[in-house]
Amino acid sequence: MTDTAPDPRRRALTAGLGTLLAAPGLAAAQTGAAPRWKPERPITIYNPFAVGGITDLHLRLLGEKVGKVLGQQVLVEARAGAAGTLAPAALMSAKPDGHTLACYTINSLRYPHYQQVNWHPLRDFTFITGLSSYTFALVVKADSPWKTVEDLFAAGKAEPEKYTYGTSGIGGSGHLMMIEIEQKLGARFTHVPYKGGAEWMQALLSGQIHFLADASQWGPFVDDGRCRILAMVTEQRLPRYAGVPTLRERGVDVVGQSPYGLVGPKDLPPAIVQSLYDAFNEANNEPATLELLARYIQVPWNRNPAEYRAFAESYFNSVKPLLVKAGLAKG
Repeated sequence: MTDTAPDPRRRALTAGLGTLLAAPGLAAAQTGAAPRWKPERPITIYNPFAVGGITDLHLRLLGEKVGKVLGQQVLVEARAGAAGTLAPAALMSAKPDGHTLACYTINSLRYPHYQQVNWHPLRDFTFITGLSSYTFALVVKADSPWKTVEDLFAAGKAEPEKYTYGTSGIGGSGHLMMIEIEQKLGARFTHVPYKGGAEWMQALLSGQIHFLADASQWGPFVDDGRCRILAMVTEQRLPRYAGVPTLRERGVDVVGQSPYGLVGPKDLPPAIVQSLYDAFNEANNEPATLELLARYIQVPWNRNPAEYRAFAESYFNSVKPLLVKAGLAKG
């Protein structure tokens, strides 16, 4: 007769497996994987630019998707001004618990070189994920008398400082780009800073400024015929605007660079960082996000926490000579 009594060893194994299945945190500990962090209340992201710009739209779309994954609402709050540095500066009073984040632009790696701030761009932040990078161009209204970028530069030489251009702030990527252009050409224009793309687009369309020297908030307005691109300030021509030359093609060796991502307060626990990175990185590569970015001539700038910090350290330590050359920082 066959013995059908349960094997004590099998009972112990089954009980142990049941305990692990009932306690995901314990299972994660046994396997070495960290359990996914879940926020206890809504997450707030500080947006460094004005409401309605591409950064704001991007963050809000990501927030909708990440909120569903993490089970809490993600709020986006504008903290515009000071070349996009007010948003990360607001983290100085935030707890490192994952509930308060900031969109961190490349301006925050420049600003402390020429302005006194109460934060350090590397030591006072936890880098979470890269998100995207702005695409730069020189853009005019469709009815502008300037048909080529050479026409624009000739005007800046013939009547220095008469013509105005808009960017997202003093010391920002667009401003530094124009300083480089002016130094190479001997032309002079008057800079008018704004808090973000929504503001300077309205200024251009209403005739308050003559041209734009900034990121691709202008994309939909070029596509619908209200604006024209005189030159792309990119490494090479973009397929979407294949007929538009780059500044390099016109003999002006200037390329705009301006990635952005998410940071938290310093000392953010690794488990929280990993959960936030996983959720935002996944949302940043979903079809709806890619469609939004493409509308504004952008692509994902995917960087994990270590890669993002490495980029920030390298750029912060190398950018000062450019700021000195531009007259913004002391040597």
